[in-house]
Amino acid sequence: MSVTACQGLGFVVSLIGIAGIIAATCMDQWSTQDLYNNPVTAVFNYQGLWRSCVRESSGFTECRGYFTILGLPAMLQAVRALMIVGIVLGAIGLIVSIFALKCIRIGSMEDSAKANMTLTSGIMFIIAGLCAIAGVSVFANMLVTNFWMSTASMYTGLGGMVQTLQTRYTFGAALFVGWVAGGLTLIGGVMMCIACRGLAPEETSYKAVSYHASGQNVAYRPSGFKASSGFESSMKNKKTYDGGARTEDEGQSHPSKYDYV
Repeated sequence: MSVTACQGLGFVVSLIGIAGIIAATCMDQWSTQDLYNNPVTAVFNYQGLWRSCVRESSGFTECRGYFTILGLPAMLQAVRALMIVGIVLGAIGLIVSIFALKCIRIGSMEDSAKANMTLTSGIMFIIAGLCAIAGVSVFANMLVTNFWMSTASMYTGLGGMVQTLQTRYTFGAALFVGWVAGGLTLIGGVMMCIACRGLAPEETSYKAVSYHASGQNVAYRPSGFKASSGFESSMKNKKTYDGGARTEDEGQSHPSKYDYV
């Protein structure tokens, strides 16, 4: 699969997943009334993250929002937070991934910048999918716990022969939508991370060589090029005069007696 196809498919899958997460968060049927023991009822109850609804047999539906925050269970507030974090991260990832698409050229953006943006959006999609899956799973675990506790308290007295009327709730449609949407977002993020490797430019294998200017004195002569330092020139200019070691400068500044002959 080419890089462009992998990146585009990952973007589309992530977009569908984020839309599903938003839909699941806004749905009211996170938990629905269990009709196993009472299939015929005049009232059907279902609850969501933001409100609870009652539907009558006549078709009339009445919903009432949760007008409190501190009065709600801590697990419900945690699920709300996870779903909101997933939506925010997914929205930011979508915006970043739009500019990172290889088929879209914006100015003089290099492939390395697009690769970094693709990797960033992929990580955001993965985190968003994990948040959605975690939020739905926490709510499902809370439903399972309450269901079995309600079942145990329904049969009381006379060895369990007397059944008390108590509403039990089971999984709603929003849970399945959230699981599927979170999985799609996670898969899309993984595909974006895989496409990042193809967008990154290949590193060159040659070794760079740096040149530094020489700090020695350079003397130019008609016979050729010669480089020497001041210390070396002073050592090489030493000559022997009158059986002793004198420098060339000393021999010129102090003439000997043979210079007048």
